[in-house]
Amino acid sequence: MSKRIIVIGGSAAGPKAAARAKRLDPSAEVTIIQKAPEMSMASCGYPYFVAGVFNNRNALISTPYGEVRDPNFFVNTKGIRARTETEVTAIDRTQRTVTCRDLKSGVLDQLSYDKLIIATGAKPRKPPVPGIDLEGVTTLQSMRDADFLRRIRDEGAVKKAVVIGGGLIGIETCEALQLSGIDITVIEMLPQILMFLDWELAEILENHVRSKAANVITDVKLAGFLGENGRLTAVRLENGTELPCELAVLAIGVIPNTDLAQAAGLTIGATGGILVDEHLRTSDPHIYAVGDCIELVQRITGGKTRAPFGDLANLEGRVAGENAVLGDSVTFPGTFHTGICKVFDFNAGSTGLSEGKARQEGFNVATVINASLDKPEFMGAKLLISKMVVDADSGRLLGVQCVGPGDVGKQIATAAMALLGKLTVADLVNADLPYAPPFSLAIDHFIATAHLMENKLKGRLNGIGPVQLKEKLDRGETPFLLDVRTPDEFDMMRIGIGETLIPLGDLRRRLADLPQDREREIVCYCKISLRGYEAAILLQAAGWKNVKVLEGGVMAWPYRREK
Repeated sequence: MSKRIIVIGGSAAGPKAAARAKRLDPSAEVTIIQKAPEMSMASCGYPYFVAGVFNNRNALISTPYGEVRDPNFFVNTKGIRARTETEVTAIDRTQRTVTCRDLKSGVLDQLSYDKLIIATGAKPRKPPVPGIDLEGVTTLQSMRDADFLRRIRDEGAVKKAVVIGGGLIGIETCEALQLSGIDITVIEMLPQILMFLDWELAEILENHVRSKAANVITDVKLAGFLGENGRLTAVRLENGTELPCELAVLAIGVIPNTDLAQAAGLTIGATGGILVDEHLRTSDPHIYAVGDCIELVQRITGGKTRAPFGDLANLEGRVAGENAVLGDSVTFPGTFHTGICKVFDFNAGSTGLSEGKARQEGFNVATVINASLDKPEFMGAKLLISKMVVDADSGRLLGVQCVGPGDVGKQIATAAMALLGKLTVADLVNADLPYAPPFSLAIDHFIATAHLMENKLKGRLNGIGPVQLKEKLDRGETPFLLDVRTPDEFDMMRIGIGETLIPLGDLRRRLADLPQDREREIVCYCKISLRGYEAAILLQAAGWKNVKVLEGGVMAWPYRREK
């Protein structure tokens, strides 16, 4: 008798699981049940459809060769039965059946399964505030939401909008609407946007968002929505501020859609996602779960986490589909939380642990910030600013963050594979990465960051981050701040924190212009602190004992500059 596989959910993980099961066991009877009208939606593409980066809506639900992935596609091409606009209302684990309701006709029926795969995804988080049901308040979670926002863009009637939430979706939505000519304000209740980054890198991105005429307000909570005649007119904040607008997009995260699983008595994990083992099997041996509705293992800490990312959903679906037809032969190891997003002309990515998270987990943390180019200047170089986090005891890489207009994706992909290999700084400093001027510097930015970290761990680089330096200044401490750039560079752009300009080429003959107390703290820097490092070595050789280098230099300074 053919094995009967039912998949609940037809977005990303579900169709991948179904396709994998059918490929490995062509005799299996595979059925996908999808509540929405569409299937296999490229939901990460919604902001770009809204922005007008592409105009063909079907591109979000089509194969690479342009065929729409609808029920006909699944049955004709895959041999998989797909039922859209159909809701699973109950799972009977004893009888191994699911009860379904056709959302158009209301007709109920039952389907039997040998193995069930739950891929019910996540629901947008909605705060319990007044006015949330007003017309003009939306999310960007579904094709329907994307269609609504695209109509707003195309009609051009909305002049002001507020995005609530400064995470990935919030910032991508901010860009999409701003590019449509809408005046945007982003509201974030936490002290920074993009919480997967440490503050100093997130602040650089926040400054960039502001430079694109989008306002950002952090550290303030939403109080509610105001309206007239059922339509949104303003967003009210807890500090009393009212922001007039005709559109508000809620982007404050998602929660696992576990209603069916809970009703069926499946175990829910501590993070709120469905508990699964390494085979993605739930507490019922006949039921698997995948995608945004589950919790995973964090591969560095071993703890449980949630990671609602489209790429992981596809990988999980592949594993569950194979196990459903062949037995528990493959495993899914968890996540490093690798991610990347576009922020106007900048990119932002991370993998592994941030400094803050690593310290929370009890690691003896060492960090370094590197600002440098992604390729030679003569090949159209763009800036990258990276922060590397390592375990100071073992030298093992714990995480990397990278922002800037340069090739962030390459940096984060390299770092993710280094995490997978449990590599140390000693491994990274001589990594054999590809080099040619159109693609990289002779010493790639990633390897250069590892060099800085090696120098720091060995005591050859006494680095200080911008946050630490600013804290010193705010406490009233007065290190001697030495800018070793050229006068032209200094006139064009400077931090303005009481620094003294002595170009590196003049430093040897101007040592008398420095504090003669050899114990006095001196902080050296330049545009990216390469010359700052050279200056520090020179001063140490001349007898100064407390010389530091401002990591990342002027380009990584996240605070207001004088110029």
